[in-house]
Formats: sequence, structure tokens, C-alpha cells
Amino acid sequence: MWKAFALCMALLLLVAASERETIGVQNCTDRFRSDAKAFAASVTEMRIAVEQIDTTNAGSIAHAKQKLKEARLAYKRIAFFLDYFFFTSSRIYNRPPKNEIEEPHLEYGAPTGLQYIEALLFDNPGLHKTEILQQCRFLETSAEDLPALLYNFKATDAQVLESVRIELVRVLTLSITGFDAPLLKSGLKEALVSLQAIDAVLTPYMKHAKDDILWKSFVSCEVSLAKSNDFDTFDRLDFLRSYALPLQERLGNMIRGMGLELNEKGVLNYEAKNIFSPDAFTQAAFGGKISKDSTLEKLGERLFFETRLSSNGTRSCASCHNPALHFTDGLPQSIGIHPGQSVRRNAPSLMYSSFQHAQFWDGRARTLEEQIRTVIHDSLEMNGKPAEIIRKLARRRPYRRLFRKVSPNRKALNDTIIYKAIAAYVRTLQPFTSDFDRYMAGNRSALTDRQVNGFNLFMGKAQCATCHFAPLFNGLIPPTYTLTEFEILGTTATDDFLRPKASPDQGRFETRPTPYYRGAFKTPTVRNAAVTAPYMHNGALGSLEKVMEFYDKGGGAGLGLAIPEQTLPSTPLNLSDEEKSDIVAFLHSLTDHL
Repeated sequence: MWKAFALCMALLLLVAASERETIGVQNCTDRFRSDAKAFAASVTEMRIAVEQIDTTNAGSIAHAKQKLKEARLAYKRIAFFLDYFFFTSSRIYNRPPKNEIEEPHLEYGAPTGLQYIEALLFDNPGLHKTEILQQCRFLETSAEDLPALLYNFKATDAQVLESVRIELVRVLTLSITGFDAPLLKSGLKEALVSLQAIDAVLTPYMKHAKDDILWKSFVSCEVSLAKSNDFDTFDRLDFLRSYALPLQERLGNMIRGMGLELNEKGVLNYEAKNIFSPDAFTQAAFGGKISKDSTLEKLGERLFFETRLSSNGTRSCASCHNPALHFTDGLPQSIGIHPGQSVRRNAPSLMYSSFQHAQFWDGRARTLEEQIRTVIHDSLEMNGKPAEIIRKLARRRPYRRLFRKVSPNRKALNDTIIYKAIAAYVRTLQPFTSDFDRYMAGNRSALTDRQVNGFNLFMGKAQCATCHFAPLFNGLIPPTYTLTEFEILGTTATDDFLRPKASPDQGRFETRPTPYYRGAFKTPTVRNAAVTAPYMHNGALGSLEKVMEFYDKGGGAGLGLAIPEQTLPSTPLNLSDEEKSDIVAFLHSLTDHL
């Protein structure tokens, strides 16, 4: 009887809890409903402006661009909500203006939405007018139906708070770089609108938590952006350091203090102070934990230098990834197992390589363990037989103790322990000890004025950070960092840009045979780039100055090569020599002190 009574009471409490009034969900959905209607109206205005385009009247084209900008700003008021709660639906409004391949099934996604309209409008509005109008009408119809998404919609306060938390990361890493609108250069205004939108959504929570400091932080960020009239000269480093990163920390503190923390993606570490903290990412999301005193990592370090893993006892992992060279070898292509014979591609640094969801230049391995296994077995690289090697090593005293600790059952010992151990060691290669990291941690004398300017150029005018995303400066895509990006740059076979020839390497196409991957390669980190020459998948560019020249000219297509699927914009950046020199200076600040 008492058990039945207790069960009834528990059910009543559960029902009461489920019906308990939330703090800010209603405010959030009300704002989405009204802002979605405003967005739909702005798309209609954009469509009308496009219909009025007359190529003999420059004013009509400028008017259409202005209406596109206004539509983008209206979209930014609802983007955080759509991206978090209705990601699939959100894809039609603001996806990149290029053919995309949805993995793992290689499903083709045609360009669509506001970014695609921008690309067409700035390329040749007269030629593309019909396509632009089709895009406008498609968006217009879709936007009118946005309020219907709220039918039977349910959310928690924790979900609302995570959605704005992720949006703030988007502002810090994408909006201020102009990632969404590189031609309109409306990124700063879009960042401001995004902040204003999440500020309004957070109002009930800040009142509930009595957090006036957080509200003042929002105001400071918004004022800083509102005063910025020039996208190219905006001081992004000061904005991040003085306003945005403190805001991110305070938002995290409020959410934590309210007991409403939620991490559905699992990649970002919400315990970290901000996105530039060394612990900003959860290692578990990339395949394992880091514990520098663990036996597995000690075994991995020993195996990393073990030449017995190769068939002739001459090569180890360190042969191509020398710690003294920041885990590279300084060669265009590494020397393999056969004397004088090079492997196909350049050996990139292993530092921070664990922060990727795909390994190798072409991304053919999903994990570090798979990559290590492939290299050891490769007939050109190490040509090893680790199943035999593991038994021999287990008989040697230096290894016997380590193997016994990581695998107490000797009969269960096999070659997988080699891959796991070396991968565990590689995951420790993330020191975050560069001058840039010291600066972001509070040492304001760690960077020179030229390096500060170089960072601002990197994150803005030069568009470097639209592929090398902060804070890792690799192809891990913000704000959720759940995908690794591949780009077609039109990389040349040599550094002769006067007589350029395309690299014959097909890149990711070889393992994912779709035309939109022909010549596509993973975007590596530029951390430690200043000390890890030569560059690109083929080691064709011997200096950072050559790399800057390549990008400044618009990649292979900008140099005149026929690269129809190039994802890098082929329009020259027109950077001055001083600006390119400052970017190189910034890249030097990303060198870790080992």
C-alpha cells in the first residue's frame, strides 16, 4: 500500500515538474515568431529589389545588395534558434555558396540561400538574374512558413541557453571574420545583430539570476561593434580580449550558477573560461583523454621512436615527425622505407593533429589509430608487420613492464595496442605555449604591434580565418566543431607562379569519388607554420611569403589554372607587401615554445 502511495506521489511530482513554468522559453519562442515574420518581409523586399535590377543602372544593383544585407541582418536574429532546434530546416537559408557533399553517404547538396545570392549578385547580376530570383522566391516561400515550426514545439531553459552560448561562439569565430558574407563585408553588423538577439533572449535569465554584470558585458560588446564602421580595419583582437571573451566567461558562469548547463554536441568544454583557453575542447570528442602520466602514453612515446616497427629497422614515426622540427621533417615529401624514394605527400606537423575528425591530407582515416595503423602497414612508408613485432617487443625488458600494465592478460596482447599507445602519445602534443597563447591568457606584452595587426588581417581583410578557424586555426568548423573541412585550392605543382602548373594529386577524390572532391585536401592548422616549411600537401611552397602570394592571387584559379570547382575565392585579395608581412609576423607568434 505504502509503495503504491509513494509511486503515485512520485508520478504527481513528475507531472508537476514537467508542467513547471520555464524562465525564458516563452520569451524565446515569442521573439522567434515575430523575428521570423520580419525576416520573411525582408526577403520579399529583396526579391522586389532583384526584380528591378537594370544592368544599365548601377543604383539598382546597389539597392539589391542593400536589401540582401538587410535580409541577412534579419536572418541573424533567428539563426541561433534555427541552427540549434531545426538544423535541417536552417540549411536552406545560409549554406555556403558551393557544391557540398554530405558524408558519409556522399549526398550532393546544391548551393542555396543568402550566401549563394551574394555570390551571384557580386559576380554578374544581369547574367544571373533569373537564378537569383529563383533563390529569392524559394526563400520567400520557406520564410513564410517559419512560424509553423513552433507547432507542438517544446524546449527547456537549458536548451535555450546552450543555443545562445553556441551563437556567441559563432560571433567570435565566424561573424567577425566575414565568413558568411565576404563580399558584402557585413560581418560586423551581423555580429552586432546576433548579440542583440541573444541579449534579448537572455533578459529573463539575467533578471532571474540578478546578473547585472552580464548585461553590462553585452552592452559593452554591442557598443564596440556599433562604433566600427570599417570591416577591414576593425581591431578584432581588442574586441575579443576586452569585450567578447569576458562576456563568454560571464555567460558560462551564469548558466553554471543556475544549474542549467547542457552540452548536446560534446565538443566544446563549457568549463573552460573561453574559446581561446587551452582546455576549450573536450578530448573525448576526438577519441580519448589526456593524462600525461599514463602508462599508455609512455608506451606510445617509446613506440613513436621505435625503428623495429619498420620492416628493415630503419624508420620510426619520428623519422618523418621529428620533435626537434615541431614533429615534421622539413622535406617536400618524406623519405619512405626504400632509400632515396619519397612518399606521395608532405608530412604535416603532428602537433594539434588530434583536433580533427579526419586524418591524412585526404581525410581517409577517421581516427589517429586508423592513421597510425595505415602508415605502419604501408609498403612505401614503414612496411611493418606489427602483429609479429608486438610479440618480439613484449620479450624485451623495457617494454615488458609497460605492456603488462596496459594489457595484464599477455594472451590478449596484439598489434592494436601499438596503434592505441602511439595515438595516446600524439594526443598529448597540444602545448598551447606560443606567444599568441600567452597573449590571450593575459600577457599583453607577448605580441608586437605588427603581430597584432597581422592577427586582425588574418581574421578579417585577408580572409585566412574563413578556412583556418579560430582558435585552433585549422579546418575544424565552428561553432560546434563537429566537422573537418576540405578545400580545393588549386595548389600548384611548384612555386613558379609565372608558369603555373596544377598539382596532379586528386586528393580526397581518390577515396571519395565525386567531382566536388577533385583536388580537395584537409585544412591543416597554421599553428607552428613558421617553423614547419615546406607547405601544402606536396610541399611545393617553401616559405610563408610564397604561401601568402599564392592566396593573395586567388589560388590556382586566380593564377589562371582551370580549376572549376575551386572553393577558395579566385578574386585577388590585393594585400600590400606590409600587410602580408604582418600576417607572416602573426604566424610566427603561433610557434610553440617546446
